[in-house]
Amino acid sequence: MPEPSPSATAESYWDVLVVGAGLAGIGTACHLERELPGLSYAVLESRAVSGGTWDLFRYPGVRSDSDMFSLSYSFRPWSSRRSIADGASVLHYLRQSAQEYGVSAKIRYRHRVVSASWCSARALWSVLAEMEDGSTRTLRCRFLCLSTGYYDYADPYLPEFPGQEQYQGRIVHPQLWPDDLDWTGEDVVVIGSGATAVSLVPALAPAARSLTMLQRSPSYVISLPQRHSSRASFVPAKTARRRRRRAVATVSAFWHLCRLAPSLTSRWLRDQVRPLLPEGYPMQHFTPRYNPWDQRLCVVPNADLFTAISAGDAEIVTGEIASFTENGIELTNGRVLPASLVVAATGLRVKLLGGIALDLDGSPVDPAEKVAYKGTLLTDVPNLAFSIGYDNASWTLKTELSARFVVRVLRHMQAHGYRAAVAKPPPTAHRTPLMTLTSGYINRAGHLIPTQGRRWPWRTYSSYGLDALLMRMTPVDGEGLDFTR
Repeated sequence: MPEPSPSATAESYWDVLVVGAGLAGIGTACHLERELPGLSYAVLESRAVSGGTWDLFRYPGVRSDSDMFSLSYSFRPWSSRRSIADGASVLHYLRQSAQEYGVSAKIRYRHRVVSASWCSARALWSVLAEMEDGSTRTLRCRFLCLSTGYYDYADPYLPEFPGQEQYQGRIVHPQLWPDDLDWTGEDVVVIGSGATAVSLVPALAPAARSLTMLQRSPSYVISLPQRHSSRASFVPAKTARRRRRRAVATVSAFWHLCRLAPSLTSRWLRDQVRPLLPEGYPMQHFTPRYNPWDQRLCVVPNADLFTAISAGDAEIVTGEIASFTENGIELTNGRVLPASLVVAATGLRVKLLGGIALDLDGSPVDPAEKVAYKGTLLTDVPNLAFSIGYDNASWTLKTELSARFVVRVLRHMQAHGYRAAVAKPPPTAHRTPLMTLTSGYINRAGHLIPTQGRRWPWRTYSSYGLDALLMRMTPVDGEGLDFTR
């Protein structure tokens, strides 16, 4: 890439700035380190530590919601026999990866990016970061990668419950789990039916006096072994890569089967659950109103949720909340659930691109008005990439495709002396959602998220195999992407 302008000092200029030191940000930085060693880059992280979601989430039972073989990076496959890992193990893996590839030294902590401005005349991004003491700093780069995740770290989704003001117990959200919370001997109600709720219930149940998982509507759940059948604690890299390929193929094949034969897969999923429950347990609690993979499938490692139910430590109740009472929750059917502690696993609040205010030569950019190009660039926004994972498979599979594409774009710019790369809008006005799930947090944020076009390269296909093939086989300077000097 071209040399920095004379006004940009070595301390404030980089070829690439990556925003976010979580799963996607560390992965992107590792690809830059491995494949473009001559390029200067830094990683800006708003918090005091790396890890993103896997450091933020501290609730009991937090774990990966997909298998670690496909969640791990392709260049450093998961070598443990545990296919479903606890949060601490995932965090350790991320930090080890950053250390091994030299990324840790490039992370600048307590840099909360609030805005980024593009100057066309200089082909340069000016990034404004707020420090912990409230002061600000301007950093400049040629290319900006936003690996900020898709939800608000500080403000989870917590609805106002009817009658909540008269409740005398404690209400907590898993995203903001207090360090001092003790639920021993408490009557606990977990509100929710997603991955967080099914992780919390078996972790909280043994110490609680009673535990009820209250769901407005059921989710699809599947029990998977927490450990691979191999006897070895760790496996060679070649074996780990083979397991990763197998896991990716299995998840992809099952998703396609769910889309092609939803009734068949719905029945099969329920048939897998039935023998894990006490005889006669109502299957209505495991019969969703939607098709498999319209919302994310919840993984239960080693059937721990069903074990807690069978032991009498936990109960699932499906119903609507009429009102909170002083000491519990009253449902619309008249039943009252005792509760001295309510855990509201009610979901996330989407905040794409970290809420960073973008502008081009002073004109504000609304990301929701843009179309994603190869799921990585925003149309009409030069030298900017964003990372967003699959909603039907491991997050990393898609963010790595984006990182590899960014590497190809940067390499092409280096080779030809280009200063800017910008994606053009698709030839048709027809748009489809970028995130395809019907989950509540996606529906609530539809007006905030960029869209997709009808066809490649303005559309990805929610299929890792097909997307990877298209990313690899199509030229970097192909249809829809312009480069300028």
